[in-house]
Amino acid sequence: MPNTDTPLDPIGDTAPEFNLDLEVTTNGDEDQFITSLRIDDWNRFRGQEKVKESLSIVLQAAKERNEAVDHILFYGPPGLGKTTLSHLIAKEMNAQLTVTSGTALAKSSDLASILTNLQPKDILFIDEIHRLPKPVEELLYTAMEDFALDIVIGKGPSARTVRLDLPQFTLVGATTRFGSLSGPFRDRFGVIHRMEYYKPMELTTIIEEAAKTLQANVDQESKLALAKRSRGTPRIALKLLKRVRDFAQIRNKGEITPQSVEQALELMSIDALGLTHNDHFYLSTIITKHNGGPIGLSTIAAALSEDSVTIEEVIEPYLLQVGFIAKTPQGRVITEQAYSHLQLKFDKKKP
Repeated sequence: MPNTDTPLDPIGDTAPEFNLDLEVTTNGDEDQFITSLRIDDWNRFRGQEKVKESLSIVLQAAKERNEAVDHILFYGPPGLGKTTLSHLIAKEMNAQLTVTSGTALAKSSDLASILTNLQPKDILFIDEIHRLPKPVEELLYTAMEDFALDIVIGKGPSARTVRLDLPQFTLVGATTRFGSLSGPFRDRFGVIHRMEYYKPMELTTIIEEAAKTLQANVDQESKLALAKRSRGTPRIALKLLKRVRDFAQIRNKGEITPQSVEQALELMSIDALGLTHNDHFYLSTIITKHNGGPIGLSTIAAALSEDSVTIEEVIEPYLLQVGFIAKTPQGRVITEQAYSHLQLKFDKKKP
């Protein structure tokens, strides 16, 4: 990837293979690493101040009434702390937490087995809740509203429905695709919060706490450099901290300095705004091959040799956030800010 100090070279006809390793998708080792750094104290959770304040009122009110908390839905980009908040809510309520995901609940019986084993005031956290199959989602309706489970026994004319009473529990759902949830499903959540991207100073605090856990000495300038390249996402900040620590261990005698941070991030093809090779390839392909747009999603997918879901959910959100692309009725358009960042001339007469 060209750095931001030199003009971007035109892209040839052969598309390089995409590498999504630096996005918020994680493998097993990365998941374990992030989990090891997850904070377990409500007061140590940084950022999302409005969400925290609202939740603290809801939780305190439920504790004073000795009731289960209303069902809670978190939505927004991945890596912003939805799972961490679910753990903190369970700890704050002194409740047992059961964790699963929408992909793991493939059948109604999978959900039924979990619900029937819950205790009063337990918390059930379902990640990627938008991926629940429709029959499983519909089974949750009565479970969330009436704390009951309708089970069909038998088939044909002899089939009958048996209602099982459930303890009052709290469902905490997390999704990156709020619009994919049906209206009736969304309406059953009493508390709904959108998770926002973090500011650099909030990420600096998160990096500082993680560095203490890792017993890594990181000065303020290095922490801020990492924060500015973390795309407003704590999970990415922690992954970059890990990679910079590895780089410093091998190349700089374990000392993390602003220079070693710059060298490590340059080696990982991450520029001053946190744009990766994939982001640069996306922007430069549209600029050099399609005059900056407008261009449709299917055409972009074909040009990048990547599926449209990855483009919409992994690549484009941050580019939209920093104002480098715009979605128009005619398709995606590269903005003047992106041209400036890439040190390319912007043609104002371009359609």
